[in-house]
Amino acid sequence: MRNLIESQKAEVIEKEEHQGTVVMEESEESRVAKHDEEGSGEQQIWSWGAGTDGQLGTGRLQDEHLPQLLRLPSLSPAAGSICSLACGGAHVLALTSGGKVLTWGRGTSGQLGHPVTVNSPNPKFVMSLNNLFITHASAGWNHSGFVSDAGDLFTCGDGSFGQLGHGDFQSHCYPVKVSFFVDKHAEQIACGMRHSLVLVKGDEVHAFGSGKRGQLGISEEKIKLVNIPERIHGFDSVKITSIAANGDHSAALSADGILYTWGRGFGGISSAHSPQRLSTSFLFTKVAVGWNHSLVLTGGEVFMLGGNHHGVLSNPEKITPIKHLADPREVVLEKVPDLEGTGIVHIAAGAEHSAIVTEDGVIKTWGWGEHGQLGLGNTDDQTSPQEVSFGHRFRKEADTIEIYCGSGFTIVVRTSRRCSQTD
Repeated sequence: MRNLIESQKAEVIEKEEHQGTVVMEESEESRVAKHDEEGSGEQQIWSWGAGTDGQLGTGRLQDEHLPQLLRLPSLSPAAGSICSLACGGAHVLALTSGGKVLTWGRGTSGQLGHPVTVNSPNPKFVMSLNNLFITHASAGWNHSGFVSDAGDLFTCGDGSFGQLGHGDFQSHCYPVKVSFFVDKHAEQIACGMRHSLVLVKGDEVHAFGSGKRGQLGISEEKIKLVNIPERIHGFDSVKITSIAANGDHSAALSADGILYTWGRGFGGISSAHSPQRLSTSFLFTKVAVGWNHSLVLTGGEVFMLGGNHHGVLSNPEKITPIKHLADPREVVLEKVPDLEGTGIVHIAAGAEHSAIVTEDGVIKTWGWGEHGQLGLGNTDDQTSPQEVSFGHRFRKEADTIEIYCGSGFTIVVRTSRRCSQTD
C-alpha cells in the first residue's frame, strides 16, 4: 500500500485530514451528555462489540460489551442526518440524507476512502465524494463500494481478488469509478468477503472478485478470480429489488418475494455456482447474510438458513424446521424461537451473530458473543434472542429504529420520526 500513499499529494492529505474529521465542539459534549441522560434528541447511534480497529466510532480502540452512545457530529443542513449504515469486516460507511459519506474503523487497505491507509476511530467525511450525491453503499471485509444518484459506481480498498472491478488486482485508497457501469446505471452494490455484486437498472445483476465457492454465480465451473464485472444469468424476466453478500455467500430478492441464493453452502450443503430459487410458499421482504447463516423476514416473522455454530441461529431443541428443495440443494428454514406474538420489522446478520428489531422498538441479539457484539454485558454465546438494554425504551410511535451488524460488532440508529420526515 506504500505506493498508494506516496502517490497522494501532501497538501491534499493535509486538507482532507483537517476538513474530513468530525470535530466535536465543547457545547456539543454537553448536548450529547443530555441526550444520554434523557434518551432524547433527533438522532442517536449506539455501537458495541469488537472495537480494536476503531469500528465502533467511539474514539477508543477497545471492545465494548454494552451499547455505547456515539457523539453525533454536527452535520450541516446540506448534509442532513445519517440515513443508513453499511458495516464490513471492521469498518463502517455512513450515508446522510444529503448524499454525503462518513467512514470510520479499519482503513489499512484503503477501504475508508481517505488519503492515508490508517485506522480511524472517529467518523470522517470522504472528501473525494463530496461533490457527488451517494445513494447506496456497502462494506466488505476490506473493501467498499458507493453508488451515486447518476448511477455511477465507485470502489476502494483491497483489490487483490479483483473485488473492486477495475480490471486489475490493485488496491485503491480513493474511491475510483468503475468504468464498466458508466453506461449501465448502477442502483445497488453488495460487498462480501472478497467479492462484489451490483444491481443495475433493468434488473441485471453483475459480479466480480473471488469466485472459488461459486459466490459470483456466473458459471457452473469453478472460477477463482474475476476482475471485470460479469452478468449473472438466471434472472431473466425477474425483477430483482435487493441484493446481499457476506463471506462467500450471495443472495437476491425479487419484487414478488422470491429468494435466490448461491455461493458456499450452509451447514454442509454443497456450494451452488449459479442462483438457486428457494422453493417455498413464503414471500420474503428482507434478507440478511452472515458467514454461516442467513436471516429472512416474512410477515413479521424471522426464519433462518444455515448451521448452528456458536448458536448463531437458534437452540436446536426449540427450532421449527421447514424443509424445502431448492434444486440441487436441500435448504432448511428454521423459525427463530421465543418470538411468538412479536412482530419483527428489521433484521441484521454479522459473521456469526444475529440481531432484530421488534415492532415495539425492542432490540434482540443472539449467536456468537466473544467480542461483546450481543450487547449483553458479557462475551457469552446465546442460542436464542436476548433483549439488549439501553436504559430506556424506544418510543415506537415516535422513533425509527435501524440495526446493522459488522463481522463482530453491532450498531443501532434511532431517528425521531419528526427528524426523518423533515430531511
